[in-house]
Amino acid sequence: MNKKINCLIVDDEPLALDILEGFIETHPLLQLVGRCDNAFEAKEFLKHKEVDLLFLDINMPEISGIDLLKSLENPPMAIFTTAFQKYAIDGFDLNIVDYLLKPFSYERFHKAVAKVQVLMNSQILQEEKPETDDSYIFIKADQKLIKVLYSEILFIEALADYVKIHLAEKRIVTLQTMKNMEEKLPKERFSRVHRSYIVNIEKIQTIKGNDINVNEINIPIGKNYRDQFFERIRGMRMTA
Repeated sequence: MNKKINCLIVDDEPLALDILEGFIETHPLLQLVGRCDNAFEAKEFLKHKEVDLLFLDINMPEISGIDLLKSLENPPMAIFTTAFQKYAIDGFDLNIVDYLLKPFSYERFHKAVAKVQVLMNSQILQEEKPETDDSYIFIKADQKLIKVLYSEILFIEALADYVKIHLAEKRIVTLQTMKNMEEKLPKERFSRVHRSYIVNIEKIQTIKGNDINVNEINIPIGKNYRDQFFERIRGMRMTA
């Protein structure tokens, strides 16, 4: 990724602003475009400047960083910086990239920025990749091969030694392992969310807590898949 990441710091503490500015200046891929000491100023700044990444304090007077982020129609990626660990869940719900607990080191800062780089590279690849709605897979069932378009698959469910492929109008049961099915499906379109479920990301209607809703059916998110799944969702710029 050659493009510099335009950063805005929002924090009501001058020392915190100075520390982050120093960290940003030492990172070869970051470019500081502004620093604000309150949410009002930051919101106005975002109307006129292109910002890729917010370093956002939470506990600020009048308007918190959480409320600022919620108020933005198309928010940039955000990394929360705060002295209060209790806000971590709020940040997770807002699909922030990372959560830096003050005081944090440059090494921890660098790790957070690395996550931003991964997400931005993922977005670039998705934008450059041509549409593949006519892509398909052949499924062996009922002693024949059935052509199934990826765009028709809602989700896939494990059934002992079989898998059930849920389409909008029908179900297909085939002798297959979830691991083999996962390997055959394009990773940019499908995500394993549970030991028993693979979902078509495009078909997700809502995500609430540990449940995904696809075609009015609730699918659980397994704890071993949760972090990876939400990283994927953040990379696709879905907002809470």
